[in-house]
Amino acid sequence: MTSLDGIAEKYGRAVIYYDALGCGKSPCPPLYDKWSAEFAEELVCVREALGLEHVHLLGQSWGGMLAMQYATHLPAGVASMVVASGPASLDLWLDEAIRLRSYLPKDMREALEQADRDGDYTRPEVIAASNEYYRRHVQKQLDSELDPKYVRPADEPGDELYHFMQGKSEFVVTGKLSHWDITDDLYKIEIPTLYTSGGADECTPYIAKQVVDRIPNCEWELFKGATHNAHVECKDEYNARVERFLEQHE
Repeated sequence: MTSLDGIAEKYGRAVIYYDALGCGKSPCPPLYDKWSAEFAEELVCVREALGLEHVHLLGQSWGGMLAMQYATHLPAGVASMVVASGPASLDLWLDEAIRLRSYLPKDMREALEQADRDGDYTRPEVIAASNEYYRRHVQKQLDSELDPKYVRPADEPGDELYHFMQGKSEFVVTGKLSHWDITDDLYKIEIPTLYTSGGADECTPYIAKQVVDRIPNCEWELFKGATHNAHVECKDEYNARVERFLEQHE
């Protein structure tokens, strides 16, 4: 997400990042009794600790899910919200992931299907198939091809939390988020909202439209050809679009 540094550098706006407990630069022992979709409570604590009475909120993917859930509670002091490729329904997300998987070569598709049946995601053919899916829909470039500041260090924590909440597959949710859905609560959101996604995103236009149609007066910016990593792949264009939106809702 550090591609958003450009908003600070070019437009002079303070950009504050935080990692959920158990991820990135917020390491901690496993919190199995605390890890849930109520991670949005951490945002409440961050705002209180830093005195952030007036903010613009941006959440990407899982962060977008949390931002929307937070917004349904009508929090005070949030001038606007950007949801970047965040779904409102995990069941729809899985349906679309399986559809995207069906376009992979037959041997890759079958390797992924077999892994979901037997739980072995370490076989070389499974790793190769996963990498191809990610290249098509999550991140066009390999980590080795990206500026290191846009790549999560391999030794940073987060996998255990992901496996607890999601599972080990993009196509089956076995964790705490199984059947998570706030679709029917999106109408409650009163915060001006911009939704962003990529044309080749695993958060497909169908998933995005489900959200955009339900949040009142939500704007949508589709970055054609971009994947789930649109904020990096279209960095300057993306930051400029976000900044224009923020300026409209100071």
